[in-house]
Amino acid sequence: MTRIARLTAFFLLFCSPVASLAQGSQVAFGNTQQDSSLPVEITAETLDVNQNDNTAIFTGNVIIGQGEMRLSAPRVLVVYKDDQSGIKRLEARGGVTIVSGQDAAEGREADYDVDNGMIELRGDVLLVQGPQALTSDKMVVDTRAGTARMTGQVKTVLQPEGE
Repeated sequence: MTRIARLTAFFLLFCSPVASLAQGSQVAFGNTQQDSSLPVEITAETLDVNQNDNTAIFTGNVIIGQGEMRLSAPRVLVVYKDDQSGIKRLEARGGVTIVSGQDAAEGREADYDVDNGMIELRGDVLLVQGPQALTSDKMVVDTRAGTARMTGQVKTVLQPEGE
């Protein structure tokens, strides 16, 4: 095989997937599908409740658990449903980490729409799945399907087999 043919084969095998990642990438997230109807448990150092607008602000080492998923951040705004029958949305700020199964993701901020099970993580997003790591500007996680889509400057390094 000529040198040009080997370089072309190398490019097609190892570089083409990276080029497609620059446009956006669909990846698995978590070991199982998340049930967004499960109870949400929140721990924090402080809690401020505003009954006028159905919100609560948790600050200081906030840890939120729902089923197998964990979210941590310094500050989380909880928006309750209008009838206060449950949580409508979580808005985490100040450096967010989400863990589901063996997968972990972090970014500057995240919004979790509890009713539809969608989490949007933004700002210097890092997704770690075992030895693989991906970075992007934004990641949207569908907790019900167990998938995520990364967009905006998606980057990863693919290691050749045996390396």
